[in-house]
Amino acid sequence: MNNPPQDPRQEAANAPDVHPLIAARLEKMAELGSEVPLYPYAYRRTHTSDELKEQEEALAAAAAVVCFPGRIMAKRGTGKTLFIPVQDEWGSVQAYFRKDDLGEERFRRIQKLIDIGDWIGVEGTLFRTRTGELTIKVSDFTFLAKAIRPLPEKYHDLSLENKSRRRYLDLAMNQESRERFKRRSAILRAIRDYFDERDFLEVETPVLQPLYGGATARPFTTHHNALDMTLYLRIADELYLKRLIVGGLERVYEIAKDFRNEGMDRTHNPEFTMLECYAAYWDYHDMMELTEGLVRNLAVRFGQEGRLKYGDHELDFNAPFRRITFMGALAEAVGRDLMAMTTAEVAELAKAKGVELKPGMGRDKILDELFSMLIEPDLIQPTFVMDHPRELSPLAKAHREHEGLVERFELFVAGFELANSFSELNDPREQRRRFMDQKALLEAGDDEAQRLDEDFLQAMEHGMPPTGGMGMGVDRLVMLLVDTVNIRDVLLFPHMRPEDAPGSGA
Repeated sequence: MNNPPQDPRQEAANAPDVHPLIAARLEKMAELGSEVPLYPYAYRRTHTSDELKEQEEALAAAAAVVCFPGRIMAKRGTGKTLFIPVQDEWGSVQAYFRKDDLGEERFRRIQKLIDIGDWIGVEGTLFRTRTGELTIKVSDFTFLAKAIRPLPEKYHDLSLENKSRRRYLDLAMNQESRERFKRRSAILRAIRDYFDERDFLEVETPVLQPLYGGATARPFTTHHNALDMTLYLRIADELYLKRLIVGGLERVYEIAKDFRNEGMDRTHNPEFTMLECYAAYWDYHDMMELTEGLVRNLAVRFGQEGRLKYGDHELDFNAPFRRITFMGALAEAVGRDLMAMTTAEVAELAKAKGVELKPGMGRDKILDELFSMLIEPDLIQPTFVMDHPRELSPLAKAHREHEGLVERFELFVAGFELANSFSELNDPREQRRRFMDQKALLEAGDDEAQRLDEDFLQAMEHGMPPTGGMGMGVDRLVMLLVDTVNIRDVLLFPHMRPEDAPGSGA
């Protein structure tokens, strides 16, 4: 038998540490009693706030009765009238309550017992107040949910920390935040449209993998009880998507969650959304055209004629994107040809520039750290960085003209990497040698080196055609298109330290 619900006043009495505002609301719930259902099963809405505004003239002329639900965001009034803004997902409409229309008892109930944050459905006709406010003259109302905890009194009560930690409050209090996440959804639809129109097939690949690969990163590890085996959350989609190329699906893409067990900062979250695409018979030049077209298409659609304001920068995506080489940019920055330098000389130079050298770092990894420090921060306008050292790209084809390099590009905008692409390595013998090089780095202490994936190699041994591949960080792309510098602002629920942890900011 179900236990009867406890009297809210008794709940408050049994919780001596309860906040006075919560205790007061529990008292109101008790006063409403069993006559008024506080948590009904459904409500039949006739119009959203946007629809009321769009159809106002016709609805008002017909004296049509509308039913409009939402959250109470404020209340003001006198002894006989009450004005309450009611907010739904799209905006707010004012509700006007009169004692003469509702009767004394029902008016007393709405006046005394509702609180900011409660959900309510109002029924009535539309009119404009003398101040021009679109308003529903309420003839009836329904409690939809009683809020036991109060909303913040002002938007400014929500710090950046609390906006990220309690996104529901941010969304409730901030229309701009709701619009930002709607834009993110629109961006994802636009990405899919772009690839679908070019005959790419959207696919899904495993999140739980017996081996992780496709990127240089540390994984999250879990255990499958039934199979008694260790599994990893994927760090990239690459190796499974390439298996599909082997199988004869010539153009594939996936928008998927990847997971990397690494630090967090304004452009990194351990769980993030990645776009990856692969096309048979393409190389990195073809992928460069595809990537430039995608980003320009989004800038036109979500910016101002192909231009975006990002912080203090005005980014222009209309002109052909700038192209530089990895080693050429470094040589220009340090005044020396690093290709001709030994590992010891590169390490000495990097140390002098302030790079923190870690055990097991090879020559090319040190060059990557130098590039991140000296070049990346100045790559503001869209720039393709091309032709990287081989060690940094164990899945990329050797450069057809330059020894020791691979055919790869990274797209940088506003000082951070947005996309990464290769002419994909498709010789299984060379791929095995590259994996063995990675194994040596792993044994030397590089815990981000890639593992040898025998099943992937067997797939390649069945023949993989020439292929171009590209990966793009969707969260960073959204950051650009909504003009925010922190990845938390484009993730509904970013990972956070526990509130009682040191440095949580709570």
